[in-house]
Amino acid sequence: FRRMPSLIYLVPIKNIERELICPICKELFTHPLILPCQHSVCHKCVRELLLLNHEDSFDAGSECSLPGSPGPRSRVPSPSMERLDRLARSGAFGFAGSISSPGWRRGSVTPRVTTFPCPGCQHDVDLGERGMSMLFRNFTLESIVERYRQAARAAVAIMCNMCKPPQQEATKSCMDCKASYCNECFKFHHPWGTPKAQHEYVGPTMNFRPKVLMCPEHEMEKVNMYCEVCRRPVCHLCKLGGSHANHKVTSMSSAYKILKEKLSKSIHYLISKEDQVRTQISHLEVLINETEENGQVAECGAYEHFERLFQTLQERKSEMLNSIEQSRTRRLEQLRGQVEEYQGMLENSGLVGYAQEVLKETDQSCFVQTAKQLHTRIAKSTESLRTFHPAADPSFDEFVLETSREETMLKELCFGGVPEPPIIDLSRSHVYNEGLLCWQLAEDTLATDHQVLEYRRLGTEQDGDSRWRLTDRVYGPSTVVCDLEADSLYSFRVRSCRNSLYSPYSPEVTFHTPPAPAFGFLFNDNCGFSSERLALSRRRDSVESMAGMAFLLAAERVQTGSYMGLDYIIGDTGISQGRHYWAFRVEPHSYLVKVGVASDSKLLEWFHNPRDTSSPRYDHDSGHDSGSEDTCYDLSQPFTLLTVGMGKMFLPKASISAGSDHGDHSNRVLPMPQRIGVCLDYDAGRVYFYDADTMRCLYERQVDCSGTMYPAFGLMGSGKVHLEEFITEKRLSYM
Repeated sequence: FRRMPSLIYLVPIKNIERELICPICKELFTHPLILPCQHSVCHKCVRELLLLNHEDSFDAGSECSLPGSPGPRSRVPSPSMERLDRLARSGAFGFAGSISSPGWRRGSVTPRVTTFPCPGCQHDVDLGERGMSMLFRNFTLESIVERYRQAARAAVAIMCNMCKPPQQEATKSCMDCKASYCNECFKFHHPWGTPKAQHEYVGPTMNFRPKVLMCPEHEMEKVNMYCEVCRRPVCHLCKLGGSHANHKVTSMSSAYKILKEKLSKSIHYLISKEDQVRTQISHLEVLINETEENGQVAECGAYEHFERLFQTLQERKSEMLNSIEQSRTRRLEQLRGQVEEYQGMLENSGLVGYAQEVLKETDQSCFVQTAKQLHTRIAKSTESLRTFHPAADPSFDEFVLETSREETMLKELCFGGVPEPPIIDLSRSHVYNEGLLCWQLAEDTLATDHQVLEYRRLGTEQDGDSRWRLTDRVYGPSTVVCDLEADSLYSFRVRSCRNSLYSPYSPEVTFHTPPAPAFGFLFNDNCGFSSERLALSRRRDSVESMAGMAFLLAAERVQTGSYMGLDYIIGDTGISQGRHYWAFRVEPHSYLVKVGVASDSKLLEWFHNPRDTSSPRYDHDSGHDSGSEDTCYDLSQPFTLLTVGMGKMFLPKASISAGSDHGDHSNRVLPMPQRIGVCLDYDAGRVYFYDADTMRCLYERQVDCSGTMYPAFGLMGSGKVHLEEFITEKRLSYM
């Protein structure tokens, strides 16, 4: 692969622009920092992310304003890198010092925010107490960005920093002096025979990086090792007694060789598949064209459908408005005619006035001729007074529309067809006496209205209780199912609903519930807890063994061989009756971890026994395969601890697991489960160990439950234990 670099540099620098864009500000990287997840972000963007949800700002001397302040981003002044580094290391950002109140640093208006989501992978990044000072600058990326800038502004020359006006164009830059020179100035400031003549110089540049990468935690130390757990360079002090004491490290030269070889192989593979990539790009371009064309066709079709609906509605609207107008005109004519008729009944007007004039007629024959018809009309008017009824109804109720059914039909018009079924996420779903079921929704463009989870208990066909049970509508990607039977097998499935159309069911997944209700607890940081050797998380749901200075001093006192005992930690809640179950994870890289239960009397003995004088031959829970655990199996002990470590689980010879061969040593060593479950039956005096994913019992034995029993853990060397979220969430909710 020696020719690989030449192949790489054949790529025009302008073609890699999108790799040089910060995911936050969408501009070229400026002093990028490497996050623990290996993504890079601008220094100023990290600072603004940490202050994003707060309204306070630095005092005027820091020359910084909040990102939420008015005005475009380019107007926000940014302090120099050196000043920011000094502020970060001194704790001015609220990253260092003790916590005086939640989220704030005493004596400062600056919020203590050290966690933010990575814009690249969305994983939470916790910078800890040191804040930005614990992050490395990505000098390699800075150099590439600088070369890109130079290629983009090829016509703009870098000028000599030492020339008197008029300045000459620089021909080289000194990495030690951090300045650019023309030929004459370089010779003058770097004369032969002086130490400056040995300075490293490169072509003209504005990016001056340090010659040696220094450790951000120990500022005077060079990084010379690579931590394979954290995937970052470290110095020897980090490995000796710092945060990487228990991590696997390798030399920097070895890491450089391995990573460069891997990267070269990967690049060589991609280059060798260039024809395949171009073919796939062509296929994608065809799909893009088809998508554009099909999208336009779909848009035209939707437009036509809605136009027809609009036309039909417009026609019905015109017909109804015409009918209302005709009915209104007819009713008004009738009512106005009735008004005129009644006005004629008034004195000296209309019918009454005419009748009064007729009464003045003296000729009998003429009077009779006229009065007969007039009397008939007056009789009708008199009758209408007795039975008054309007000639027309002023109400238009018959024209009131009831369109709720039609509106519902319009709202339920299905534009996306049947939605895709969701997929249940096994990595995030856990089932105890309650089940937390999570799923991933289909990645289509249209959102679903809700989801429906169904579940049933398997193996109950004989009882006639194998029907599917439905949960309420779920408006999210997860739900909790309550009241599950212990030690039972359940099947789950879920489907989505959109516009009254249901998706097919997701593939069924099965979970085996534990043999007992979940027991909630956190790690106890008071009883016997050793802060020198054990690091407890802030939520007290995980514990890590770390080799500090106390470990080295204890080992130094032993001249011929060294035995270091276990560091114990227990749960903060005890058990005095009933059956209880809990689960946890042991990190695969853990060297030795003991897990199980212990009584309060045995714990007092462990916590008060000097660690460096204990002998593994006489300590049943030592973790050494001395045979002591096997010989005492028949005795009812007030504790039971199982050994796990180095990716394995070690069973005692007296294990009664089904199918095990007690005489075969290989059967006693099992792969360590991803999740380990423990069930204590206090009343029966028995403890069980399970593979929590399959609920297969791996080991069980008798235990003396004469006192209060506690979940117990012992760690030696490098090791880490995480309690399951379901086990801790109920305890955390009351804190």
